[in-house]
Amino acid sequence: MTEKVLGFLLVWERNQLLLHWCHKIMILLVTAISICMLWVLCEFWNDKWLTVGLSLKVFAPYWHLVCIMLMVIFSWPVSYYLIQLEGEARYRRYLLTYYEKERTKRCHALTRLKALQIVVGLPFIIVLLFLYVMPMGIHSPCIQEKEALGPKPSFIAHRGAPMLAPENTMMSFEKAVELGAHGLETDIHISTDNVPFLIHDHDLRRTTNIWEVKPSAYYNRSDSFSWDFLSTLNVGKWFLKPELNKPFYKMDPISEADKEKARNQKIPKLHNLLDLARKEKKFVIFDLFTPPRSHPARKTFLHNIIRVILDSKIEPHLILWLSGSERNFVRFMAPGFQHVGRLHTLEQLAKENITFINVDYKELFYNGLRDYKAANITINLYLVNKPWLFSLAWCSRIHSVTTDDIKLLSQIDHPHFFMTPRYYMFIWLLIDSISAIFIFAIFCFHWQREMEKQSIDAKAMKYVLISQLEHKRGHKARGCGALGMAEIKGSRRRNIQEAVVTKSSSRISESPWSTKALYPGLASSANKYPDAFRLTVLPKKEAKKQSFKKNGKPLPPEHTKMPFEPTLLASQSTLQTALPVFKMQRLSMPFKEDLHPETQSKEMPMVESSQESFVTTDSKMF
Repeated sequence: MTEKVLGFLLVWERNQLLLHWCHKIMILLVTAISICMLWVLCEFWNDKWLTVGLSLKVFAPYWHLVCIMLMVIFSWPVSYYLIQLEGEARYRRYLLTYYEKERTKRCHALTRLKALQIVVGLPFIIVLLFLYVMPMGIHSPCIQEKEALGPKPSFIAHRGAPMLAPENTMMSFEKAVELGAHGLETDIHISTDNVPFLIHDHDLRRTTNIWEVKPSAYYNRSDSFSWDFLSTLNVGKWFLKPELNKPFYKMDPISEADKEKARNQKIPKLHNLLDLARKEKKFVIFDLFTPPRSHPARKTFLHNIIRVILDSKIEPHLILWLSGSERNFVRFMAPGFQHVGRLHTLEQLAKENITFINVDYKELFYNGLRDYKAANITINLYLVNKPWLFSLAWCSRIHSVTTDDIKLLSQIDHPHFFMTPRYYMFIWLLIDSISAIFIFAIFCFHWQREMEKQSIDAKAMKYVLISQLEHKRGHKARGCGALGMAEIKGSRRRNIQEAVVTKSSSRISESPWSTKALYPGLASSANKYPDAFRLTVLPKKEAKKQSFKKNGKPLPPEHTKMPFEPTLLASQSTLQTALPVFKMQRLSMPFKEDLHPETQSKEMPMVESSQESFVTTDSKMF
């Protein structure tokens, strides 16, 4: 079971299942065992399942109310989970406006969140709506008007009062009569010497002391003994067993007088029961057990039983003849007996002239109870020991029930779980309305908490986004400044180049420039020490030839060489102050040819060591 739960969780989280072969074998074994157990439950507990289904006729209104309360309780985690999913979906949709590149991935996540909401929320809503309208389909016999309620069913004591005295004993029948039983039910066997006696089992092991008297006959049939031997057996000691071995689970304590009386109980004759019934005016219904073929009374047992009944002088209508064999013979021998049938069709019952049926309650409620009631058939149900089942029989207008616990059922004066339709409708609408209000309030509570949480998160997100935007703007501003600096520097280079190009051709042709023009401060020193300041410059023609030979193509003109670009940090402050002055001087001061008459025909070098020297040279030149 644990492996199945873990596997389900892995699949839920979209993880691949990697099972070992041992796990696969265990899963198959568990599945096979579960199927076998389910088959066993359905096959051998069929009556239990029928009882469970029948109980819904009584408990369906109450189960409806319980289910509504459970749905209110379940609405708390369901609403919390749904609101969390909705909050996550809203957050992801909010992010889509800022991260459009991940639209496909986000949309896939949104679809998954929406699917989870449908998987969780839709079944909850469907079940809730089904429960709200379920009472419209409930047809319980216990929901009816008080005027339509029938009389209380009468009791037929099953083997007497087996929870108060040993079953099928005179003590048990007397207890049943004291508790108000309407009839007495028993089981009849016949001895080898044609004496009908009362016992339920086919052998004597459970209810007699046959093991103490005659161990060799422990497994013999009950009707294989003579009455002389059967009358010596005790049928009361087994009833006084220890607490754990009592014949019924719930039994009231027995007084010492009853215990002493139970210890002395013997197997009664049919004649003894008929005398009690005749005296108390009680009905007698019994099951006849046909003796085996080797039995000496095989052919005459039916005649002997009828003779015993007639000899008891009991009123014939008090005998409820249940056996289905030889009905015509019984009608001929005792025309006053009431014949009781089983769960046959109405046509068959009418054919046999039967107006009384004795059926199992599980069979009757699933096979046309209304039809038998409409045909005016008297119905006796067996075996009814629970108050809810007796209440169902009462509300269904059943005439009588056969029971073991006559003491408990005789104390019921009103059917349990009975209510009028108007009262049930009031309870139904009240519970549905209250539950709807509670569920709505729970959803609103979780929604409000989620909105507050999202509001706080939105403020925090807004603050983060503003900070990010300011940070980006700062970077952009610095980038624009750098671009502006580059444009300014490019403009200055173009101005210098234009100034050089506008020189006269005579001065441009003069080469090289003199040291005096380039370094005025060193002119006097160069004259004094000519060897220390010797500058060797190749002629233009020879230099071009050498460059062409080496590079394979002519060099560009010297005036197109780009000067060295100073760094941004070193030049930012200097450029902001020096460049406007440079522009003003360029616009106001025209270029003159007689600026340096000695070096008019020489070229101006374009190499600068730093921003400071560049600005200084410019200021000196202009």
